[in-house]
Amino acid sequence: MFVKIKLKMKLKHLFIGTLLIASVACNKNKIVPIKEAVTNQSAVGSTTEGFEVGVKTAYTAADVTLSTGVWNINDGLLGNSASDPKTGTQSARMRNSGTLTMKFDKTNGAGTVTIQHAKYGTDANGTWQLWYSTNSGTSYVQAGATVTTSATTLATASFSINIAGNVRLDIRKTDAGTNRINFDEITISDYTGTNPAPALTSISPASAAAGAAAFTLTVNGNNFINTSSILWNGTALTTTFVSATQLTASVSAALVASAGSALVSVSTPTPGGGLSTAATFTINAASTAKKFLFDNTKAETAGNADWVIDQDNSVPQRIPTPLQSTITSSTSESYWTGAISSWGIALAKLGHIVETLPTTGTITYGNTSNAQDLSKYDVFVIDEPNKVFTAAEKTAMLQFVQNGGGLCMISDHTISDRNNDGWDSPAIWNDFFTNNSIQSNPFGIAVTLNDISGTSTNITTLSNTITNGSQGAVTQIEYNNGATLTLNTTANANVKGLIWRSGYTQNTSNVMCASSTFGTGRVFMLGDSSPIDDGSGAAGNVLFPGWSSFSHEKLLMNASLWLAKKQ
Repeated sequence: MFVKIKLKMKLKHLFIGTLLIASVACNKNKIVPIKEAVTNQSAVGSTTEGFEVGVKTAYTAADVTLSTGVWNINDGLLGNSASDPKTGTQSARMRNSGTLTMKFDKTNGAGTVTIQHAKYGTDANGTWQLWYSTNSGTSYVQAGATVTTSATTLATASFSINIAGNVRLDIRKTDAGTNRINFDEITISDYTGTNPAPALTSISPASAAAGAAAFTLTVNGNNFINTSSILWNGTALTTTFVSATQLTASVSAALVASAGSALVSVSTPTPGGGLSTAATFTINAASTAKKFLFDNTKAETAGNADWVIDQDNSVPQRIPTPLQSTITSSTSESYWTGAISSWGIALAKLGHIVETLPTTGTITYGNTSNAQDLSKYDVFVIDEPNKVFTAAEKTAMLQFVQNGGGLCMISDHTISDRNNDGWDSPAIWNDFFTNNSIQSNPFGIAVTLNDISGTSTNITTLSNTITNGSQGAVTQIEYNNGATLTLNTTANANVKGLIWRSGYTQNTSNVMCASSTFGTGRVFMLGDSSPIDDGSGAAGNVLFPGWSSFSHEKLLMNASLWLAKKQ
């Protein structure tokens, strides 16, 4: 019988060979290389950990000082039993989701890593992965593919890393089973190659609006390595290595705060490496457009009414056609079909976005699955509703205003039930004000159940941008069968009358239009739909051309911009 003896020498330059001791009682020969356990240098330009130094007899996670340095062994131990496959006297035995992690950096990089592995005793097969870090363990990248351990004798797995600079390893058992895997003879060769020159082909996104929030920038190209960095105008960003063809980095809001551009490139350190060509990232001027949503879920086209900005074959769609991007300063209101198409086109001419909430839509706030949720708009316009709001819709509308939205409310005279369901717009608005789950009379406005007509120049003298804003000064309006408003400053101290009936005192009654605030949002209400009517619409409807009369366009456009916080 031949017996293997491992010699452990402390003399640095002593050559260690193989010592064989013969026994006459055995008929087999076995030759095994001896591993050096003190310096653990398996050859010039490489480092080997053989687990011959150190003691760990329990699976509890702990740092262990081995011959190469401190390693953390989690759900593992140093096994030296007959069932532990090993080269020498002991090896690392891991179970469950155990990890074997270097707590120090190898400073000469890593070319190739080889690891011996085998099943413990009669345990089932297991799987594991090798990961490596170049930033002292802050983040890790997987090397190669997942390895399956199926033999009871040590096999060698090899990984090509080819990374210069500091490197540390992490072996992770991935099958999470109680089966055990032994690891031994972890050899890391020094990196001796030259880093490739990085090549950048594209970036995503390639632009953002000034003032945008922080975002992740993806850089695509070739020859990226783990130490490659994304540069923003020459300054390195915190970069994540995804693959040899992709890197990502977080771009802070401060970097895109102002309109302009930035040069994005990739830098790889020496040896070799270099700087890629640059791609231009465009920071566009912040959009000043506001989004207006016109409701059509409350029978706004019932009877003789036509309170929509556009309809195709009498069916209003979400997006008006022709597209508003084709509207110019000379576009006529007849470009779209609807009794308030002039209002929509006037907003589009100012660069704002208008949409219709069609009959199939729903009034919600904070519902991410609703493509037309109110949270996605700045102003919600409801012109003469003829169906009562549900409890959920009332809550959504009030939450919209509370959180900064603008609500434009148009009423009509009492007894104006156009769809014969027992509700007319004054009653519907009053029900919204007094019968909701948020707050009774939240705006301090109520619709008076009356029916009046006439013109008025009885306009507030208080400074405001609704009666005297960017679209001009309001001097006169006309009612054709509308209702007045009654204000309650106790319910809301911010409610303000803007125009009163001719000959009446400017107090809390006989108000023709008013404004108020609620939370961080704004509301505007007009008691008659005639001033908004441009006289066009679906065939057969008898409409009133009020938009271009008196100061109606100035009043509604100023109110729209005030609601959108543009003035």
